[in-house]
Order: sequence, then structure tokens, then C-alpha cells
Amino acid sequence: MAPAASTEAPTDVVRSLKTAFPKSIEGPTVWKPEDYANNPERWVHQFSEPELAEISETADKFMALKLPLTGITKENFPLPNLAPALETMRRELINGKGFILYKGFPVREWGNHKSAVAYMGLGAYLGYLLTVASHLLGHVKDLGEDSTQIDKVRIYRTNARQFFHADDCDIVGLLCIAKAEFGGESDVCSIHHVWNILQQERPDIAELLTKPVWYFDRKGEVSQGEEPYIRTSIFYLETPDPEDPGREQRVYCKWDPYFVRSLERFSSRGIVPPLSPEQVEALQVLEATCDRVKLHMVLDIGDIQFVSNSHTLHARTAYRDFPPDSGKPRRHLMRLWLSVPEDEGGWRLPFWDSREKKRGGIQVDDTAPVARLDAD
Repeated sequence: MAPAASTEAPTDVVRSLKTAFPKSIEGPTVWKPEDYANNPERWVHQFSEPELAEISETADKFMALKLPLTGITKENFPLPNLAPALETMRRELINGKGFILYKGFPVREWGNHKSAVAYMGLGAYLGYLLTVASHLLGHVKDLGEDSTQIDKVRIYRTNARQFFHADDCDIVGLLCIAKAEFGGESDVCSIHHVWNILQQERPDIAELLTKPVWYFDRKGEVSQGEEPYIRTSIFYLETPDPEDPGREQRVYCKWDPYFVRSLERFSSRGIVPPLSPEQVEALQVLEATCDRVKLHMVLDIGDIQFVSNSHTLHARTAYRDFPPDSGKPRRHLMRLWLSVPEDEGGWRLPFWDSREKKRGGIQVDDTAPVARLDAD
């Protein structure tokens, strides 16, 4: 979740909650799985040989400079031919359907180092690279941690199911380095389509999800002086545009059930209230509605998925890795969190850092960023 100095909902959130939420949303951010399931040409892009040649050449030049991966930017990773298409895709992620699947990254040929350089360079054209607890390049991999210890363990470091959620960034990227033996498949849904369904079928739940009565865990990733949790809502409206007060305030969703369910250590001591029966039902209905309207996709080795976190939610099925004696690697995805600030087309978010270049992410005190080539 976005950092905040206290446990209370930001004033901009409270202000936006006083504005009426729409009963129905229209536009390109509202889509159904049948719009895309049988039309891969609308959301899948196969890298061409010239595109890969440009990326490869630029990655080689960057590596020859001996610069750290943490220093990759658009300026030192020039892609003059591919840049216009990436800018178009950036706009589609922010204001359109909110997802894309690129295919054909030659990760086996390039190896982890060059693949990481190329991937991070590509991502720099979609947004600014953010740290997640000091990691600029993340790794989604089962490290054998106990997925039931949700107050301590990040689920991406296990093989458990990840329920529908949004990450604390504008765009999240996943590059498949190695697949599991079974499972680990992706789902994405339009939260605006989900909102419309809730308004039609359970307007009481839609309203509850807009109230700042939800507590979110920070799982110990806090800077000095910060509380270990925040209180806020699940659905917001964009803050008003000061330069155009009549401009639409779009519905924005920030959600992860693991960060709500992991607060028993506080609720058991009366520090935060436990979930009410109405909140428990709302969690269940939200997940079930997302599951009803999900687009399912399988990431093959060399695939890159980019997903918006403003108007889509994404999930992952549980998985099983190949046995150790198979000689095959464990499932491994390289992850990027990317920021698109307001003055570069990003949504007007009700958080204190909305106008910052690198908004969102998880920064603990002044911990320096790292970009390792595997999970640690």
C-alpha cells in the first residue's frame, strides 16, 4: 500500500469519499473476458526480429559501460525505433484495457544478466523503476517460506495462490524466466467491470468498499516513525484536477486480501478492530466477482506481462515446481514495479506522494536499491 505518516485515511481520500461514486462506468477500461479470450491479436504482441535486435544491441552497449542495473533509464538505454510503440502501449495500460502480453524475449539465449538489463531498459519506457523493500528488480519464486504466516511472509515468495490484488505501483511487469511443472498461471480482470456488477447486484458491498474502515498491514516494512498498518478504503475516486475542476474523477482500486487478513496480531489485542461479518462477506463477494470476469493467460518462457494497478486486479493460481532430481529450475519471474506520475499522464491518486516522480513502491528509511539477478 502507499506509504502514509499515520493510520488515518489521507484527507484527499476523505474528501473524495464525499463525492458521489458513479452507478455505472463506461469506456475502454470496462471490458469482459470474452472481448479478448478469442482475440489474442488485441492484447498479445510477438516481438519482431528487428525489435529484438534493437533491444539486444542496446543491452550489450549498456553492459559494456559497466553501469549498475539500478542506474538504467530511458536516456542511457536508447530504443529510438521501438520507443513510439512503447509510448502507445503505455497510454493503453494507463487509460485503456490495462494489460499487455509480449512474447519472444530470448531469455535462454541471453541468460539472466542480459535478460534483466533488456527487461529493465524496456520497463523504463513505461514508467520509473520503483524499489520493493530495496529491490529494484524483484523475483517471484518459491523460497520454501510458510504461506500460512501471512503477517510475515510475502506470498510471491511461496507457491500459494495469490488472490486478486493490485500492487503499490502504477504498472507491474513480470518476465517469465522458468515455468512451474504445474500451475502458476495468471488472471486479470477489469475492476471497472467488477464495480458495475457490484452496483447492480450488491450496492451495499460496493458502498462498504468505499468507506475508510479497512486496515492494511505493512508487514514490518516501515520506516522510522511510521505505523505498522494504515486505515483507508478499497475503492477511491481520483482527486479533483485543480486545473480542470469539472474533469472526471475515475474510480480507483487498491486491494490485497492478504494485507487485510494478516492483522490478527493487532486485532487480537484490541489495537485495530477485527473484520466485521459484513466486511468478511464483502471480501468474499469481491474475490468471487473478479473470478467470474477474469481473463486467463499462461506465461511461457520469454513472455512479459505488464498490468495496470489503477483499474485492473490480477491473480495467480497455486503451482508446483519440478522435483529437485528433474534437473529443471524452479518457476522464476522477474518483476518490475513502475511509476507513472500525474504530470506524465498518471492517475490523480489520493496519496501524499501522487505528484512525486517515483510514487508508490516500498522504501524503508534510506535503504539503497539493489538489482540482483535471482531471489534472495
